[in-house]
Amino acid sequence: MAALAPASPSVGAPRPVTPWIWRVQALLSAYLPVLLMAFLASGTWWLVKNTPVAEGPMVAVPPRHLPDYEMKNFELQRVGKDGLLRVQIEGKALRHYPDTDTLEIDGIRVRAIGADGSLTLSTARRALANADATDLQLSGDVLVQQFAVNAQGEPLAKPKLEVRGQFLQALSNSEQLRSHLPVQLNYSGGTVQALGFEYDHLRGLLSFAGHTTGRFDAPIKKASSK
Repeated sequence: MAALAPASPSVGAPRPVTPWIWRVQALLSAYLPVLLMAFLASGTWWLVKNTPVAEGPMVAVPPRHLPDYEMKNFELQRVGKDGLLRVQIEGKALRHYPDTDTLEIDGIRVRAIGADGSLTLSTARRALANADATDLQLSGDVLVQQFAVNAQGEPLAKPKLEVRGQFLQALSNSEQLRSHLPVQLNYSGGTVQALGFEYDHLRGLLSFAGHTTGRFDAPIKKASSK
């Protein structure tokens, strides 16, 4: 696994610079934390965990991997202290399994709004989360888009960062975002493709697995008026 971290400068020798690597480092410091926090905000699972169930006599039964409750075509919202919408989760179906205390969601769509108005949209064919949402996994046509805001605080039409792949995992306790499957990151006119990656927010380290390529187009210079 290749780790992208600034090398220690040696005295008297010029340090080689690989432009796209440093651009990815800029992406790391500015936007991946936003993605990570957006996923952690998806801890709105507590709303589902507190869904009232019918009261009645409890009968002990052997644990089986069968859902004890399901929801179809649901929508959950979490509002901040300021009364504004912060996270919205939609899905075609939700199932809770008591034997593993896990949640499965089909056709998940997550909309997270930052305090600065920035918008993060996430979609996947399936999501799996443990009881306290410290381990959240998205699989199948995963798409994450992060939109910056304009001077009026409104999200821009074109995403600043886009992550595409077939798997994405967010671990809140260790503050890691990773994938063992190929991933493509589109960022500010550039593209990075890797066979896998791991982002460690606590150490500020982004690592790519296998053959990794990156391309960033030079900005178009405006013609000067004479």
